[in-house]
Amino acid sequence: QVQLVESGGGSVQAGGSLRLSCVASQPMEYSINDMGWYRQAPGKQRELVAVSDRFGYNKRYGDSAKGRFTISMDTVKNTVYLQMNNLNPGDTAVYYCYAQASYQRKFDVWGQGTQVTVSS
Repeated sequence: QVQLVESGGGSVQAGGSLRLSCVASQPMEYSINDMGWYRQAPGKQRELVAVSDRFGYNKRYGDSAKGRFTISMDTVKNTVYLQMNNLNPGDTAVYYCYAQASYQRKFDVWGQGTQVTVSS
């Protein structure tokens, strides 16, 4: 089974920064294709924050993340990072690590989520 373990969430004041990390572990026969982050605020749908291929070549950002958040990959450590700068209260949400893995077929994997709270 593929497992994702997140860290780095917490509380910060508006204008501050946080860095999220997510480590993937999987059996040798499994491979990770993409990794990234989604978020879900209370009463809202889960939305894309940023996703990258495992080598960090192709990256996609949600509109709310463009210009403020940066996704990066460490393929040796099987880890994805999300550097979040200039946070505002609208960024308050549970942030979920995401991976697209494959073993005979492609499938999605989700982390347990980490809370990010931004106060004004």
